[in-house]
Amino acid sequence: MRRLQRRERLMPGVPAAVADGPWWWVWLFLLAVVFSRSQGTYWVGRWLRRGLTGRPDASVSVQDKPSERRARWARRFSGPGWERAENFLDRWGFIGIPVSFLTVGFQTMVLAAAGFGRMRWDLFTAAMIPGCAAWATIYTALGVGLAQAWTRSIWLFAGILVALVAAAWALTAIRRSRTSDSAVRTPR
Repeated sequence: MRRLQRRERLMPGVPAAVADGPWWWVWLFLLAVVFSRSQGTYWVGRWLRRGLTGRPDASVSVQDKPSERRARWARRFSGPGWERAENFLDRWGFIGIPVSFLTVGFQTMVLAAAGFGRMRWDLFTAAMIPGCAAWATIYTALGVGLAQAWTRSIWLFAGILVALVAAAWALTAIRRSRTSDSAVRTPR
């Protein structure tokens, strides 16, 4: 009874089956989310290529709005980030797909670039599955760890959160300083 009251106080509105469930439920949920998101991003990349190349469907004329909309979205996916993602895939091939799951932000560009470059769907999916599993494992460990820290002490939770934010800030500052140094050395 005491555990039930404590759980309701910590997680109001969460069904008991979820709150008392094992961590692997969270992992399976996150795996399904990242799998769906990755497949969606891949197919958006293929859709964008169709808009950029101007090849309409057989039943759609070139002046129709869907083609214009695809071309507008394709223009949004241009620039240095897109070029980095394409170069990354050119260099690493399908091995770059699971590696990209260890990044934040760049992952989306790599997955869309795989679709845009018309990587075979079966090869993409086979390369994507280990990346999805790694991503779900990392986020499950972080989520469950933070939830346990929250239940033990709000100060422990706050300390871990501050440490994560500080680490993310430091890594971003290091990356930006390297990028700005390389931009100075790169001739235009």
